[in-house]
Amino acid sequence: MTGSGNAEGSPLPGSLAEIADDFRSASNDLKLQLLLEFSDELPPLPERYAGHLDQLERVDECQSPLFLTVEVDDGASLEERDVHLFFDAPAEAPTTRGFAGILHEGLDGLSAAQVLAVPDDAPMRFGLAEAVSPLRLRGMVAMLARIKRQVRAKTA
Repeated sequence: MTGSGNAEGSPLPGSLAEIADDFRSASNDLKLQLLLEFSDELPPLPERYAGHLDQLERVDECQSPLFLTVEVDDGASLEERDVHLFFDAPAEAPTTRGFAGILHEGLDGLSAAQVLAVPDDAPMRFGLAEAVSPLRLRGMVAMLARIKRQVRAKTA
């Protein structure tokens, strides 16, 4: 499946690769601190979505309520269509917010082609399995899957 983004071992886009490198090189305590920083840096929903969670998709696999939506700019090709990510997660769910923050920082503003090329196993490349439970990691995998599905739907 060339170009599907499903091939394990495929490279991560630059911004996401840098974040993954930071996490992999950190101790477990530092990984948790980095997650908290990404949680704190997750931007709030823009006015058009605030109070309208019905316009976002809930990610049921997350242990805390997390909602997301994707917007894709117009363009002639997937390479010309930038992706914008929006997340809503409660402040009292720092791990879930941290995962959303990582994906926002690593993917927001990339082209649709770049987002679709992100390997499905990308969340496993952060070395977080030692710091957080597999159930929590499953939530991040689900977030990425929803993002890619929405990008595919909005660029079809």
